Amino acid sequence: MARGQRRTIEEKIAEKEELIAALRTRLKSEQSELDALNREKKNRDLDSLNQLLESTGLDISEASDILQDYIQNRASQS
Repeated sequence: MARGQRRTIEEKIAEKEELIAALRTRLKSEQSELDALNREKKNRDLDSLNQLLESTGLDISEASDILQDYIQNRASQS
């Protein structure tokens, strides 16, 4: 049975280089999308914390002090 013309090693190398370049482009695009999603999540989390602070009347330094006290108490209980 006759086969098609065999590809040269140079052609195989060129094809693999093209495939790798395409995959790098896709990976870069996917990473950008992931970064955007992470930024969106971070902004939502910050908005949620800001709403909590506003609803309790605490400012950032008071909340920070409360959290530091909590962390120290929790560490000392372990």
